[in-house]
This record gives sequence, structure tokens and C-alpha cells, in this order.
Amino acid sequence: MLCALIMAGGKGERFWPLSTDEKPKQFLKLIGDRTMIQMTVERLEKLIPLERIFVVTGKRYVDILREQLPSLPLRNIIIEPVGRNTAPCIGLSAFMINKYYENASMVVLPSDHLIVNEEEFLRTVKAADEFVDGDEEAIVTFGMKPNRPETGYGYIKCGTKRKNINEYGISKVEKFVEKPNAEKAMEYLQEGNFLWNGGMFIWKCKNVLELTKRYLSKTYDVLNQIAGTDESEFESILEEKYPQVENISVDYGIMEKAENMYVIPCDFGWDDIGTWYSVERYRNKDEDNNVCVGEIRNIDGRNNIVVGNDKPIVVVGLSDVFVVESDDIIFVGKKEDIERIKEIKKKIVQ
Repeated sequence: MLCALIMAGGKGERFWPLSTDEKPKQFLKLIGDRTMIQMTVERLEKLIPLERIFVVTGKRYVDILREQLPSLPLRNIIIEPVGRNTAPCIGLSAFMINKYYENASMVVLPSDHLIVNEEEFLRTVKAADEFVDGDEEAIVTFGMKPNRPETGYGYIKCGTKRKNINEYGISKVEKFVEKPNAEKAMEYLQEGNFLWNGGMFIWKCKNVLELTKRYLSKTYDVLNQIAGTDESEFESILEEKYPQVENISVDYGIMEKAENMYVIPCDFGWDDIGTWYSVERYRNKDEDNNVCVGEIRNIDGRNNIVVGNDKPIVVVGLSDVFVVESDDIIFVGKKEDIERIKEIKKKIVQ
């Protein structure tokens, strides 16, 4: 029984000022006419029925989540009272899903990634699920075949091949590698046995819980208390106990310690929509290579990113700039400063 867990608690600060604490990037229409989380759910529904798709998010986002996904069952919204990184929220979700579906597999994925070839994505998920059904202690992570020396992603080094599932060769993970510098990223690309870590993986819920108990015992004990609470008291106990879990990512807390880590090479047109540059890669451009979202006029300018809200925007004689209009602010800057968005935000938003 395959279920999905979508993690939708991030703030998306690199898309400020459009992305805010109240409405982060997973709830924005960054690369199409659907929001990122709507695109993620619609993609999964082609393989997994909606009643087995779960979303874990912060309490402040429940209303907007229900507005954007009105057909999602209310029980499928798993609420974090406070953010404590990915290991606790995945553990909490595994407890909840395990209540509804015994011996379920759980594919875990972010809410804000782009998948170009959805059919290939679904075939890859099915192959990974089949592998986990045959080895219930395995974790299969999705490794993206790199096409450039990317310094913004972590990498996975593939080890000895374990097994072929359909046309996919699933390998043991030799090691996880942090984001490299440009020289090292080029080495990884040339060696050919390094994949981008896409932050997606599949495992059995009971395996999630066993590994949480083994490596994050304090977190497991807290989550176990919460999960064992009567429904009438669940919300209050969750509010009281959840802040006591460890603040740690699933990568550091479990993945890098687990023995049965495998990777499936993926080639389905994946991208982490992480900055305005990634939006630029996928939005249509005019004859001067400008990305224009909204009622925009570029005159004598090239290579601009201009995102409007409810007013016309005219950009004259400027090139290599980005302009973003939100409800509260109009931001104008050089494209070369896109990577400094978080730093700039701290200087402006007190």
C-alpha cells in the first residue's frame, strides 16, 4: 500500500517579496497557472488516490492549504505546532499514516519541486516502491542525473549495484556529499557516479519508526506519546509535547546513519524551484530573453525578470534586472543579487 507524504512547511525566503511567512512559495503560482503544491498533488494523484496523499505543514498554513486543496480529506493534513525540521515531522506523519494503513510504504517529497516528465516520475516511484516491498528495511532515495556542475545541491555517490527493478538499476549509497564548490561539482559531473540529492525517498512507515527509535530515541518517545493519545486529547497533547522533539533533519538524523540506503537514478526533468533563476529557466521569454509575468512592458531591455501583481509595470532601458511586485512592496534589483535575497530581506523586514 503506497502512500505519499508532502512536506509543505518551508518559508521560501529566496522568493521574497512574493513569498512571505504568511504565504510561502509552495502556495504560489511560480511557474504556471497552478500553485506548486497543487501541481505536486495533481502529479501524485495519477498513481496514488487522494485519500492516501498526506500533507504535513505548520498550523498557520492549514487554512490556505484547505483553500488550495479543498478535496484533500481533513485527516490527511498533519499539523506541526512548531517547526522542528524534517526528521520529527516525517516521524509524526509515519505514526499517523501507520494508523490508517498497516504496512504502508511512504514516498516523501517536497511540495515545491518541478517534474517535467510526469510519466517517467511515476514509473520511477513504482520501481522504488517495488524494491521496498521486497526489502522492508531499505530506504530508496531518488538521485537526479546531473546535467551541469551545480553547487546548490547536495550529491549522492553511488556504490555497488544491488538489483534491477524493471529498467532501473538501484545501487547502494556509498555516501552523501554536502553542496560542493564549483571545482568539486565539475569533478562529480565528470566521474559519472554522483547524483543530485533531490530530497525525495521511499520507505516503509514501520521502518521510519524503527530507525527514529534507534537513532533519535528522544524524538521517538515524544512522538509515541502523542500518537498514543485519545482523539479527544490529541490536539492539546500535540501542542504540549511536540516542541520537545529534536530539531534535526532526516538527512543528518537518520539517512547518513542508516545501513540500508539505496539510490535510484532519475531522469524525469527534475528541478528544485529554489530561486528566481529557476523560475527563469522554465517561464516563457520574449524575443529579448525577458521573463514577464503579469501586465509587463520591457522597452530596450534584455534578460530581465519582471513579476507583476495587479498593476502594469514598464521597464525602460534596463537589462539584467529583476522586478517583483507583491501586495506590500515593489522590489527592484540587479539579477546578480538574486542569491542575496535572504540577506537583503533581513535588512528591510524587521
